[in-house]
Amino acid sequence: MDDHFCIFGRKPIIEAMKAGKRFDKILLLKGITSDEIKEIQGIARQTETPIQHVPKEKLEAVAKKYSKHRDANHQGIIGFLSIIDYYSLDDTLHKVYAQGGTPLFLVLDGVTDVGNFGAIARSAECLGADAIIVPSQGSAQINAEAMKTSAGALNTILVCREKSLVNAIRFLKDNGIRIFGTDSNKATDIFKADFSVPCAIVLGSEGEGISAEIMKLCDERIMIPMQGVTESLNVSVSAGIVLYEVGKQRKK
Repeated sequence: MDDHFCIFGRKPIIEAMKAGKRFDKILLLKGITSDEIKEIQGIARQTETPIQHVPKEKLEAVAKKYSKHRDANHQGIIGFLSIIDYYSLDDTLHKVYAQGGTPLFLVLDGVTDVGNFGAIARSAECLGADAIIVPSQGSAQINAEAMKTSAGALNTILVCREKSLVNAIRFLKDNGIRIFGTDSNKATDIFKADFSVPCAIVLGSEGEGISAEIMKLCDERIMIPMQGVTESLNVSVSAGIVLYEVGKQRKK
């Protein structure tokens, strides 16, 4: 992320928040407190802005990385401005149904690699997904690198940032969305699954996959049939393959 997307210091962050600027996340020095910090935390709760409590070493490293062209007196806090707008899942789903569409969402559980996120966004936009749903904590930062990797798709595809992916998935299920969890074992071949219904595709992290709690909520597990000896595909490649199959089935 370019350094002008970072804000250092308490008062500048408060002013930006009061001016309606949205933050991707805020890094706060562990144990620090003051009236200004409490004010920032209060606004962050109202706007559902993630705050990460980090040690001094982490904060100093981030400040050094993103303050190449100016003095950065971070005062124990650094804010990363969001370069995209986030959308309400409720409003997004309502809009898709209102327009007579068949909802198609991507849910990213633990995808933290910026490059993968950008590539997934690119495939999602190209292949007709209505929105990408991410957690407010534990997701890739949407920065300049992600925007570049997405080839600008992040300017178009809607992104819904949810405090709880579990609650988000339950909301989707309550509103007629079938949840498909990608897996590599004991799962339905994607070419045999029925994607003609309103659905959400859940993708997990490269190393851990989908968390057990979220996998339990999935209505069906799906897998991409493999022929080679390599154990798995990159998550962004998997996203593209599954989305292409969804589109192919719906065109029929």
